[in-house]
Amino acid sequence: MKQTAPGTSEFNYPNYPVSNGYLTEKIRLQYIRSAISRKLLPENAHRIQQIIALEAPNEIGKPIQFWQLFSVLGTERIINIVRSFYQRVYADEPWFKSVFERVSGIDHHIGTQSAMWVDVMGGGLTYHGGEYRLNFHHTHNAIELLNDRGAQRWLELMVKTLNDASIDLTNDPRVRPALNTFLNYFMGKYAHDFRFSNSADFGALNPPMKRRLNFLNMSSDAIEALSIDELRDELIARGVDVSDYNDKRDYVNRALRF
Repeated sequence: MKQTAPGTSEFNYPNYPVSNGYLTEKIRLQYIRSAISRKLLPENAHRIQQIIALEAPNEIGKPIQFWQLFSVLGTERIINIVRSFYQRVYADEPWFKSVFERVSGIDHHIGTQSAMWVDVMGGGLTYHGGEYRLNFHHTHNAIELLNDRGAQRWLELMVKTLNDASIDLTNDPRVRPALNTFLNYFMGKYAHDFRFSNSADFGALNPPMKRRLNFLNMSSDAIEALSIDELRDELIARGVDVSDYNDKRDYVNRALRF
């Protein structure tokens, strides 16, 4: 990671080449619509390149969307996460692990789940069959666990996996919230589709994306009425080095120069 002005950090993504999979575009659209309705993304999110791109943003202040995760993690890290999870599944109580065992051995689940993650996360065409295959799996193979008890146990094992210090999520602190957002979105989707309670708590999620301010369209009074945090965030987002600013007047004066 390359350090720049205080308050910002830059990475050099993509670490891995990206492309749409069978699920990427559809899931991205569904998530963006849902996030807009919950005011987590601005209304024009589907036109903001930082959001819709498959490559993660290099600025530390910009969250990573889950369809950008492949550009950071690559195939091997994703497989390692999924493998660690299924090792926990196959060592779990019979009522839970037996559902997976009836479908196939552990390697099968690691392969198919990893392919789905890579596909959604921008790693290309890996999950053949796309949404039809995903829906078939849940309505036929996993249906016994798509209830309050099964979802809670799945959640517990996944959180243990992600909290394991041996799991390599890179040194980018935005990766875990992006993963949590990915898992939280799908858990919410399945809770709705299969009518079980959604008590998912994977940890911190991506923060809401604030509406960008347009200083050019704001009066001097409107700019001065902004909080110092709003001014700081907007100036940093524009690439301004604010490390030497001592009080609000410094921020206001810089904003007025746009």
